[in-house]
Amino acid sequence: MTAITGKVDIVKRPGELGIHSMDTFNMTVPDLQVAETFYKTFGLDVREEGNGLGLYTFGSNHRWASINEGGSKKLNFLSFAVFEEDFEPMKRRIEKEGIRLMDAPRGFDSTGVWFHDHNGVLIEIKVAEKSSPNTKMPFDMTSCPAGVAGAPQRSKAAKVQPLRLAHVLIFTADVPKAIEFYSRVLGLRLSDRSGDGICFMHGIHGSDHHLVAFAKSSAPGLHHCSWDVGSINEIGKGAMQMAEKGFQKGWGLGRHVLGSNYFHYVQDPWGSYSEYSADIDYIPADCDWDAGDYPPEDSIYLWGPEIPKDFIVNHEANP
Repeated sequence: MTAITGKVDIVKRPGELGIHSMDTFNMTVPDLQVAETFYKTFGLDVREEGNGLGLYTFGSNHRWASINEGGSKKLNFLSFAVFEEDFEPMKRRIEKEGIRLMDAPRGFDSTGVWFHDHNGVLIEIKVAEKSSPNTKMPFDMTSCPAGVAGAPQRSKAAKVQPLRLAHVLIFTADVPKAIEFYSRVLGLRLSDRSGDGICFMHGIHGSDHHLVAFAKSSAPGLHHCSWDVGSINEIGKGAMQMAEKGFQKGWGLGRHVLGSNYFHYVQDPWGSYSEYSADIDYIPADCDWDAGDYPPEDSIYLWGPEIPKDFIVNHEANP
């Protein structure tokens, strides 16, 4: 592995071209005030920006997502980041593949390149600092010694505030084509899959088990965005703080198999989900992960409550 000049502790896989982070995403929702309430309750730093909202985590100026108002909930684009020296080679690769480059959407300033993926999802590739972690994120399983109370009083418990955006899962009409496109064009690698139903992909320069995942549907759409919180206790507290404000529908607490993270999903007002996540598997830049293909019963969760019948529903396919 080689260090990036001037960037301490940041490494990249030598001789390989690919994105290093899922930098941000954008979606439209019917009511920005409802969105502001939901994401503030979730624990994010929600900022008014122009005619929309920016989703941040406290203590960071990285905008993980932007939201605009429209007729219905819709995923508008995904933005991926590359190292500066990889931008022109990546652009040449995209053009060599015969993919038509486009202008940035109206209202978005960009120095990146824009194009559609195999399923019509708008993609941006741009130069930006690496926002995916360079090591496995800390996970707190610390107990307390005898004679000391381990839990605070509920009324005095601190509000859960996620640390970062971990990944997004989007719908696609063809999972194998998603694997092929995002491997060939963006340089992502397959982590694991379950047949043609779902797949998980990681960045080659060191990332979580997946920074983007794809589930089969008849149309594109956002299923969930996942946010790292660092402990099972934080997941449970987050679920409670959402339930207390009326956001009770979801799925969890449980532990996934592919990715291994502990989870609790909270359904948003538009049918998609925000996930509290902790202790996801990490794939270093020098690791060749052995991707597996698992049956459905071995690909979703190790333990937890039964999956809600409407959990894998693409509400953008039938708005």
